[in-house]
Amino acid sequence: MSAYEELAWSYDELTTDVDYPGLLQYLRRVLDKLDKHPQTALDLACGTGSMTVLLAQGGLNVIGADCSEDMLSVAYDKALSLPVDCRPLFIRQTMQALELPQPVDLVVCLLDSLNYLADPADGAEAIRRVYASLTPGGVFLFDVNSLAKFRAMDGQVWLDETDDSYCVWRTEFSETENLCRYGVDLFRRQGELWQRSFEEHVEYAYSPEQLETMLNQAGFSYLERFGDRTLEPPAQGDMRWFFAAVK
Repeated sequence: MSAYEELAWSYDELTTDVDYPGLLQYLRRVLDKLDKHPQTALDLACGTGSMTVLLAQGGLNVIGADCSEDMLSVAYDKALSLPVDCRPLFIRQTMQALELPQPVDLVVCLLDSLNYLADPADGAEAIRRVYASLTPGGVFLFDVNSLAKFRAMDGQVWLDETDDSYCVWRTEFSETENLCRYGVDLFRRQGELWQRSFEEHVEYAYSPEQLETMLNQAGFSYLERFGDRTLEPPAQGDMRWFFAAVK
């Protein structure tokens, strides 16, 4: 089973540790540093739409894009809580085939979504597509898992559970391939029984230099790299890097 099919329906319950309001506050700090004030935005690889909804609540005209129909179904239902005139538009597209009806001022791609493009050629194409989807002066904000994080994850097992779901993550990282593979066993309660499903998730360990080359080749005129939710350059051992690029 491909990533984020069965897991989509339990994703929010199993990721309550993700501080979306705090992440949005950090993105605003980056935008303030860049003196950018977007009116329109794309949440690329939006998943279940938690950040998409927050961006819309903040007054932006938002599009949410994801390749998973199941994740988009959850996101659409979540957005129904918003007034009709500020609900996001959701579209099903892969990052490397992104094509918007009109450009936006801001593209965000969060929670190591870009790492899921396990072929660097797809990563480069996705960045080119983002560039083409931005207005002049538009901003691309994204994060990736660092090499230090992937190394720390090698051979680890994580357990997540709720009353109705039980999830086991097993990870292996290959430095020769620059790939981290997650085997995900998900058990979901179905009445008095439990249904088991399995998904494999694969992430590529992009280096900062590799990403900066891709951004420059796509045409971005300015880029900056930050540590995990800071406005300072990454420190050794940071688990996540953030990037800001301006068209």
